[in-house]
Amino acid sequence: MQKPLRKVVFVDRDGVINVDLWKYVESWDEFRFEKGALEGLKMLSEAGFDIYIISNQAGVGDGIFTEAAMWQVHEKMVEAMKKYGILIRGARYCTHGKKENCDCRKPKTKLLEKAVTGVNFDKKKTFFIGDKSSDLEAGKNFGVHTILVRTGYGPKTEKKLTEALRPEHIAHNLVEAASIVIQNS
Repeated sequence: MQKPLRKVVFVDRDGVINVDLWKYVESWDEFRFEKGALEGLKMLSEAGFDIYIISNQAGVGDGIFTEAAMWQVHEKMVEAMKKYGILIRGARYCTHGKKENCDCRKPKTKLLEKAVTGVNFDKKKTFFIGDKSSDLEAGKNFGVHTILVRTGYGPKTEKKLTEALRPEHIAHNLVEAASIVIQNS
């Protein structure tokens, strides 16, 4: 018997869900939700989407902060989201350093593959929401639609877009991106 078809959306963390500090978020004290992030995630959650956070966290591998500190930030973030009525289905983080040649650092697709192992979903109705070219490239490499948000690195990424990297949609923030996902899935 085939598993039921799930609605899936991948979302980058830094610069999309939380304010990008232009350095690593090393502790919960530094974490601030991006304007509209909670509202957008709640829209997706209420519309029945399985939300997967996909994020490169090279600060761990580069020795800037510990993996335990990264997970502490994650747990507190998920706890705050849950209080807001948001269900996060899963999260995958690449903790390798920037110079390591791992299979999971975006724009490679190992994090996305691991996130949805055993999940029955339609890639043609799936989106990756991000603010960096590595997010867009990972989404395209995995065969899903991409949305660039104009938060975090989004404005810089938008100025450097090539035809090959151009996302299907550009949104001001996660609320607008959520609306696009819901309308097109």
